[in-house]
Amino acid sequence: MNYVKVFDHTNLVVLAVDKWIFERDVDRGFLGEAVAGRLIFPCFPIVNEHYLNAQEAILKKRLVIELLENLVANFPELSYELHIKPEYFLYETILRRARVFPPMVHNLQNYATSIAKENFTEQTMDGFSKSLKMLENEHKICFQNGFVTISKEFVEAARNVKVRFMYQFRTAQRTLFNSLLNVLPNTLTILSQNRALLLRLQKNNVENSVFRMLKNPLNYVYVPTSHRLVSLASRMDIEAFSKQVFSAEKNVKVDIEQIGGVLNDVYLIRTRGKGGEQKAVVKRFVDWSGFKWFPLMLWSVGTRSFAVLGRSRLEKEVAINQQLFSKGFNVPKILHVNHNDRLVFIEYIEGENLSQIVKRIASAKTGDVKSDLEVIYKAGEEIANVHASGITLGDTKPENLMLGKNGVIFLLDLEQASRKGDKTWDVAEFIYYAGHYIFPLSGPKSAELITNAFIDGYLKAGGDPKVVEKAANPKYTKVFSIFVLPNIILAISNVCRRKMKE
Repeated sequence: MNYVKVFDHTNLVVLAVDKWIFERDVDRGFLGEAVAGRLIFPCFPIVNEHYLNAQEAILKKRLVIELLENLVANFPELSYELHIKPEYFLYETILRRARVFPPMVHNLQNYATSIAKENFTEQTMDGFSKSLKMLENEHKICFQNGFVTISKEFVEAARNVKVRFMYQFRTAQRTLFNSLLNVLPNTLTILSQNRALLLRLQKNNVENSVFRMLKNPLNYVYVPTSHRLVSLASRMDIEAFSKQVFSAEKNVKVDIEQIGGVLNDVYLIRTRGKGGEQKAVVKRFVDWSGFKWFPLMLWSVGTRSFAVLGRSRLEKEVAINQQLFSKGFNVPKILHVNHNDRLVFIEYIEGENLSQIVKRIASAKTGDVKSDLEVIYKAGEEIANVHASGITLGDTKPENLMLGKNGVIFLLDLEQASRKGDKTWDVAEFIYYAGHYIFPLSGPKSAELITNAFIDGYLKAGGDPKVVEKAANPKYTKVFSIFVLPNIILAISNVCRRKMKE
């Protein structure tokens, strides 16, 4: 029942609900939280304080779990690395309900002004804090320096398709019940009869400092970089990056040079100041569509699926880079992330691209290529070590590996990398793509040398021999037959089979 009473010249909206119904709305959203949602805000119980506090904790624990599942659904790779301030759960919960019912913003303003401003967040967060503590005890989350991180087990479970469907269903259910159950008609009537209140509400929607604070809860969700944690709401552009991260002086010139642009926009940033020249690479991840995506789809159909959306590829680049960096692999440092504009600022690596080394081996008529083959051997070792860590790179063309000045192999372009991917694809792409650089009249000898060196390194470092054997299957060779000569493909696949027998 929902009705209005006047008490001391004040309109009171009274909501009366059966206890059994109320508890199921709290526990499982039986009414889409049309009733239980009132416990999100600070409560001042007249009676049964202990009971209401207990129901609030149950409700907010469920809401936190739903929000964590939503983060995993939206950021499936980054969710392993996310650092979340507890306030995120409060602001995201309120904002989602304000979108369904905008007059809630006015209610929020009333709550904020009825108590001291410094106590508003503290009182509203109390139930969420208790819920987070319960989830920590259940090993669903951890606390690190005041941030919430999601456990690996929770992420793996939340990536389940059924879990994502249930979250979307609950969101639709909440909207439907709030619209159809006639819970708030009297509130709307009071607002419609009070023009001054409506005008004040409209003004509050724009000017209310509390509402502005709620606009983007992603301000409270961070991803780690080599320098610091960066909010997912960051909008730092290239100029601001140069000044803040490079500490460039105010009038220092920033040079921007495009160095790539087939499937992504890639730029080299240079600043020259008192501390000398500093460099960084910035990648803008565009969506692959139309002509850009169609050849890639034809190239790999039936063998390999690629992340197409710019947002998904950015997420993989950042998440897998951080994962590899934490395990001691040589990857360019992530300097900053602008998730909104899909920009990633990356450390510039000095060195020689492995495609140049492959070309040098392929074009060598006479002379010693032993040192170059040793680099290919090291590349095989490095990829085997990556596989042993549970990660696949997804795009292992020789040009995506760099020989650094200190003689170590750097892994570049991780936007197709993933956890538990196809290891055979990583091996097949490197060796067959290397065959792309073999001259038509030079014969298969160079291809055999490169393949032998790479596979020897891969197996020596503990790579799975079955992965090497599978690389000779037509499933993989057909993908590269478009731009690699048939005799080269045959020579490379024969090496894979021979290595398995050995």
